[in-house]
Amino acid sequence: MRRTLALWLLLFAAYAATLGLNAFGASDYGGDEPHYLLAAESIVQDGDVDVLDEYAARAYAEFYPYDLHRHGRTTEGRLNEPHGVGFPLLIAPAHAIGGVKGVELFLAAIAALAVALGYRLALRAAPDPWALGAALSVGLSPPFVAYGSAVYPELAAGTALAGAALLALHLRARIVRVEAFMCFALLGALPWLGAKFVPAGVLIGAFAARQLWRARRRTLAVGAVELSLFSVAFYVAFNESLYGGPTPYSADTPGEGGTEADFPGGYLERIYRLVALFIDREYGLLRWAPVFVLAFAGLWWLWRAHRERLAEAVPEVRGGLVAAALCAAALGTQLLVAAFVAPTMFGFWFPPRHLLAALPLALPLVAMGLRHLPRLGSALALLTAAGSVWLYADVRWDDGSLVTGRPDAPFGPLTELFPLFQPGGGWPFWLAGAIGAGLLLLVLREARAARHSRQTAGATRARYSG
Repeated sequence: MRRTLALWLLLFAAYAATLGLNAFGASDYGGDEPHYLLAAESIVQDGDVDVLDEYAARAYAEFYPYDLHRHGRTTEGRLNEPHGVGFPLLIAPAHAIGGVKGVELFLAAIAALAVALGYRLALRAAPDPWALGAALSVGLSPPFVAYGSAVYPELAAGTALAGAALLALHLRARIVRVEAFMCFALLGALPWLGAKFVPAGVLIGAFAARQLWRARRRTLAVGAVELSLFSVAFYVAFNESLYGGPTPYSADTPGEGGTEADFPGGYLERIYRLVALFIDREYGLLRWAPVFVLAFAGLWWLWRAHRERLAEAVPEVRGGLVAAALCAAALGTQLLVAAFVAPTMFGFWFPPRHLLAALPLALPLVAMGLRHLPRLGSALALLTAAGSVWLYADVRWDDGSLVTGRPDAPFGPLTELFPLFQPGGGWPFWLAGAIGAGLLLLVLREARAARHSRQTAGATRARYSG
């Protein structure tokens, strides 16, 4: 626990050091950040999230130097912007105590906690120094530095997901009533932070409920699940009264909000995002944080361990493999949401926002990859750290910013080699198709090898069973 606390303190200090970094122009906040802050101020001053009077009084002028355009439409004479009430409620106490900078410090502490919990998950898949190295390299990567004190709900949701996953894995070893209810309480908080975080939470909740059911604690399982379901039901009812629909997106202006895609063609057209989310020149995760290449290496080792039935041969590694598999499944679920549900990959924010909430769950995979490929992993970690230093220095002391005018960190001129996925099409989409086809062939080959291995093992057992 001392290392976990030390890690949290280090990351909190790093994220707190990002206070005052410009999002764009002369503003420290961009995108949805001023809208969350305005809603929090409305809660503190008026006890509601109706920001119509705040707009009339230009209450945002103290933290946003430009004209702030309204989001959504009025409902019954109120302007409840379609961002939900959960996150403004979370930051409202910090706003009341310390203003907007108090909010940033509070969110820096939450962001550090998300990575610290991810580190505890990584320890189940790989020991130190690999788990600690993974936590440091990920926690100090450009996306986490950029979002460490940003006024967005992503890392608060990441804390809830990582905490729930850790508690769910505890339930696998030992059933504790308090931990079961805490797990599902965290999952029940996810829709209040954003509906896009719910699918990954459902997967973790299904795993936790299965552990309770298998331990024959079925009354506890039903009670804990009902806690999450009650939160979801209250969330829907609350939104119906406030926004006129089951989610805050119901208050969006016509033509905005939702997924903005027609079924099924509109969603099929987004399949390239499964690749672009990692390698696009602007918003690709690996373009900004190449250390996450180790997550793919960890995923490969996880699959090989499953195919070779390593858990049966060495029971001591079963817990680590289960932890890595749970985190990989939740991370994959969030990837699908980012690829097919998010209206756009581009936005007035630092990339890769749509994947950020699940990135603490990547730590077990990164730790496994670092353990098996220490030299490559160290090089990737150093390259990622250099990118963070470059980004911070450019925004703090030069003319750069986190939303516009970002530097070419960490690749410099080599950044131009990354594909740029634009509406006009072109070779990047063919590249995405080739990568997808190659991965599909690899999966089919490995599945065939796994089936052959099971058949060979079955024949061997039959031959020697007498």
